Amino acid sequence: MTSSNVRSQLPNYSLPWVIFALAIGGFCIGTTEFVAMGLIQEIAADLNVSIPSAGHFITAYALGVTVGAPALAILGAKLPRKTLLLGLMLFYGLANALTVLANSPETMLLSRFIAGLPHGAYFGIASLVAADLAGQHRRATAIAQVMMGLTIANVIGVPFATWLGQSFGWRSGFEFSAMIALATILAISFFVPRI
Repeated sequence: MTSSNVRSQLPNYSLPWVIFALAIGGFCIGTTEFVAMGLIQEIAADLNVSIPSAGHFITAYALGVTVGAPALAILGAKLPRKTLLLGLMLFYGLANALTVLANSPETMLLSRFIAGLPHGAYFGIASLVAADLAGQHRRATAIAQVMMGLTIANVIGVPFATWLGQSFGWRSGFEFSAMIALATILAISFFVPRI
């Protein structure tokens, strides 16, 4: 089905709001991905591990991204894209909540691996949705706008979440990410058409 056929079969939608909803998810993922680096000392001290050992939490996330992108894209291939986006972000929010509750190096390692799983699949599906809804002549722009969420996360989200974590305990940085995941779920629910 071509993107013009997809667009003609959808109820009214506002592309800027769709892009905004998808970009919030990118902001969430970008913030979560990098905030652990800014809070590594606090995490290491709280979980009673060395800073080099705490670096494994970052590696676990990266491994989750590597494993999750193809696996979740294949497993979700038959689902409607909106449903898949909602499921991926719910999964992401729950993984961040698990990180907040981590009370040992092992649970932290597991929670970071789990959090990495939906990362790549979300960006892939969000890009497809944006491209299909934007139409042939605006695809690249729409995808770039979705990815802008990741850029804004690096400029605003990560420093803010790091400040939260350093000021109120490292868990608050991940609580912030879990709240952004919830905001993403709500935005996708309201603004992204069933596609």
